Amino acid sequence: QVQLVESGGGLVQSGGSLRLSCAASGFAFNSAAMSWVRQATGKGLEWVSSIGSDGSSKAYDDSVKGRFTISRDNAKNTLYLQMDSLKPEDTAVYFCAKGGRFTWSSGSWGQGTQVTVSS
Repeated sequence: QVQLVESGGGLVQSGGSLRLSCAASGFAFNSAAMSWVRQATGKGLEWVSSIGSDGSSKAYDDSVKGRFTISRDNAKNTLYLQMDSLKPEDTAVYFCAKGGRFTWSSGSWGQGTQVTVSS
């Protein structure tokens, strides 16, 4: 079955950087669009970014555009999210999800990794 395991979260100061990883298994990763979504405490899931199956198409929410970079390594079945210039409002649990920008909510996602940005 679909398995998605996120890692790389942690505590960082405002302006700092983190790189999240998501190890995927149980499906044809190289044929699937993938997304990152996040959930802040007390709020719903929020789409962050998506990438096409071959990595050529990428999309970002306006709140992270220019600061976050999504990428993937299909040889390693791994999805990444490079997060730079982090802000306290980026604090959330980050999940990787199978599916693109408009389809991730009906797919599968992992257990999440906590990102905390201190001011």
